[in-house]
Amino acid sequence: MTPILIGTLMMAATIAIHASAAARWLEFVGRWHARKGPKGQDQHLFWSILWTAMVLLVLHIVEANLWAILYWNLPSHAGLASFGQTVYFSMVSFSGLGYGDVVLSPEWGIMGPIQAMTGIVVFALTTALVITVIQKCWKHSHGSQS
Repeated sequence: MTPILIGTLMMAATIAIHASAAARWLEFVGRWHARKGPKGQDQHLFWSILWTAMVLLVLHIVEANLWAILYWNLPSHAGLASFGQTVYFSMVSFSGLGYGDVVLSPEWGIMGPIQAMTGIVVFALTTALVITVIQKCWKHSHGSQS
């Protein structure tokens, strides 16, 4: 398979993982708030935002590590010297930083930008999810006052 095809398949898998986990998290937060008592309990809003951010950041780490595992399993490890270097490259690419101090071999180089574009999309989904949780929790905590 070509690097573009492998990168595109990994991009689709990453977005599917993120969307699936985000949907499940939203369902969980919704059920948690449905069980809560009287309105006006701002601590529920605080904990919902905190846990949403933490869960999604861990999800980003897992996704970036899946890319690192992919790189490590490519021929000649895609030009990366150690598994630690694949994780570092993946995190830097996924976050969009793109330092350039560690790069893939030329034949696999296109996968770095594909991973960066994927990271941009899933970070945007994360931002949207955090905003959704804030809105839902605020509505639950403050009713029609908002």
